[in-house]
Amino acid sequence: MTTVAELLQPVESDLEDLLSNLRVLIGAGHPILQAAAEHLFSAGGKRLRPGIVLLLSRALSPNGELGPRHRRLAEITEMIHTASLVHDDVVDEADTRRGVATVHSRFSHRVAVLAGDFLFAQSSWHLANLDNLEVVKLLSRVIMDLAEGEIRQGLYRFDTGQSLDSYLDKSYRKTASLMANSAKAAGVLSDLPTTELKSLYEFGRLLGLAFQVVDDILDFTADDAQLGKPAASDLASGTLTAPVIYAMEEFPALSGLIEREFNEAGDLEQALALVHQSKGIARSRELAEKFSHEARACLDFLAPSEAKSALLDLPGFVLSRLY
Repeated sequence: MTTVAELLQPVESDLEDLLSNLRVLIGAGHPILQAAAEHLFSAGGKRLRPGIVLLLSRALSPNGELGPRHRRLAEITEMIHTASLVHDDVVDEADTRRGVATVHSRFSHRVAVLAGDFLFAQSSWHLANLDNLEVVKLLSRVIMDLAEGEIRQGLYRFDTGQSLDSYLDKSYRKTASLMANSAKAAGVLSDLPTTELKSLYEFGRLLGLAFQVVDDILDFTADDAQLGKPAASDLASGTLTAPVIYAMEEFPALSGLIEREFNEAGDLEQALALVHQSKGIARSRELAEKFSHEARACLDFLAPSEAKSALLDLPGFVLSRLY
C-alpha cells in the first residue's frame, strides 16, 4: 500500500523546511510552552494537511516553484491543525496520540490548553502578516469551525436523534474545513478565478469528509495499535458516526442501548455486535468512495505535473486505509 510519505515525495524537502521553520516561528519566551510545542512537532504524524497545501501550490505555479507566502500558508495550516489536536486531546482525555504521550499527560491540562491557545494565536499573527484579507477570512473561518465542531460533538453525545446530515456537518467542521479552506487559500495566493477556487475548496471538502468517514469506519474495524487509541472509543464515549447512524436504521434496539449510555453490563458489546451485523460499515464505505471519486474530478483543471499526480492519488490513498 502506498504510504503518505510516498505520496508527499514531491514536496518532501518542502515539508522538512516547514518543520524547521515551525520551530523558529513558535519560539516562545516561556520554556514550558516551548517544550510543549517542541513535543508536538516531534511527535511525528503524516503532515498531510500542509502537504496538500504545498502540492497544490506547486501544481498551480507556472514554473512549479513555491513562493514564500505559499510556504507560510502551509506552516499556518499545520499550526492550526496541531493546536486543534492539543485541545481535542484535553477534551477527550486521551493519554496518547500516535503512540506518544499527549501534551496534557506529559505536562498538565493547564499547559496543554495554553499551548493550544498559543499555537492558535501564533497562527493568527502569521496569517495577518500574509496581507491578504481573503486568506485571513478563510483560515479564521477554519478556527471557528474547529471550535464549533468540538462543541457540537459534545452536545450530540448519546443523541440518537441526530441525522447523517448533522454528522457530516460536524465532520466538515472538525476535519474537512481546514483542508477545504487552506486549499482555496492556496488558490487565492495564486490569483485563480472564482470557478477554480471553488473547485479547490470542493476538493479539500470532499477529501476531508472521505478521510473522516474512513476514520470512523476504522474505529470499528481496526485494532488499538493501528488506531493509536482504543478501538470503538467513539461509540463508547457517545460519539455517533456514520456506521452507527446507518446501523440504527436497521436495528432500532441499538438506539435504546445508546440512550441509556451503555449503563448495563454487556450493553457496549451488544451495540458493537449490532453495528457489525448491520450494513452500516458497508454503507459508510460506499459514502467514503463517493466522496473520494468526486474529489478527484475537482482537479481536472490543473495542468499535468508531478504534484497533480500526487494530489490525484490522495483520494485513493484515503480509501486504501480500509483494506
